Amino acid sequence: MRVSTVVTALAAFSMGAVLSFGVTGTASQDQAERPAQTPDGRPNFNGVWQALNEAHWDLQAHEALPGMVMQEGVYPYEYARVPAAPVVALGAAAGVPGSMGVVQGDGGIPYRPEALQVKQENGANWIDRDPELKCYLPGTPRAMYMPYPFQIVQGTNKIHMNFAFSNAARIIHLDEVDLPPDYSYMGHSVGRWEGDTLVVDVTDFNGRNWFDRAGNFHSEALQLTERYSPLSADAIWYEVTIDDPETFTEPWSIAMPIYRRLEPNATVLDYPCIEFAEEFMYGNLRREQLVRRWEGETIIVEITRKIPPGDALHEWYRR
Repeated sequence: MRVSTVVTALAAFSMGAVLSFGVTGTASQDQAERPAQTPDGRPNFNGVWQALNEAHWDLQAHEALPGMVMQEGVYPYEYARVPAAPVVALGAAAGVPGSMGVVQGDGGIPYRPEALQVKQENGANWIDRDPELKCYLPGTPRAMYMPYPFQIVQGTNKIHMNFAFSNAARIIHLDEVDLPPDYSYMGHSVGRWEGDTLVVDVTDFNGRNWFDRAGNFHSEALQLTERYSPLSADAIWYEVTIDDPETFTEPWSIAMPIYRRLEPNATVLDYPCIEFAEEFMYGNLRREQLVRRWEGETIIVEITRKIPPGDALHEWYRR
């Protein structure tokens, strides 16, 4: 009861915050610095950008949690649950920050009953199932709000986006192109201008991506409509309508601001997570194991807490 009450309250407050933002943002936009324009008179989105929110963990409103994967603690009730192995070894670094959520409307995601069950199973098996942990391409729209920068290079008939995570990239075609020969993680993006708003239709997904770490997912039938609207020279309002009749009962939307990175010489540095994930994915194939215990393709994690001898802080806490 407490969880649903708190999350509902957060979602309601988030709606109010978004509505308030819409009113005050519009009023103050005229006073803000006008967005730069390209030679053809379009808003200039060239630069390095990054979302600053918690959608990467969960699109919906949620309280802070000790970890993405939980297990029953000493007492058999929900709020006594503790992080499950192996995330318990990470301590506070495994925590999930709370969020007002980015899902529009009532804050809920309209899953079909069978799809909701899959979502719940995804969340309970995050370490085994999340494509992010294997460094698969993050997909759209997830790449837009991961906690890494991305770069936009804008031309008259193509807009290129380069993402730090997994060296992912996507091209928004503003001209006529043939459909790709196969489905993909990032989808096929075709854009058009409606005034100062860039509207992008994204299709042809392979259905292997998640929206976040909470297990929200989609099928190959996913179709996105993205809207990029300039708020100022250094901020874009990003809205996405999500339509997937195989997974959801009706279309739904998320929205958030995306900010320009303002430090001098801002750039997107390489984040080679493919190499980072090699041991996680293929360590069981080594002739001489680096991880102590594998059972088939499963890592067996044994957690041992070691207190350094003479640790003054530990002794102080024990008093």
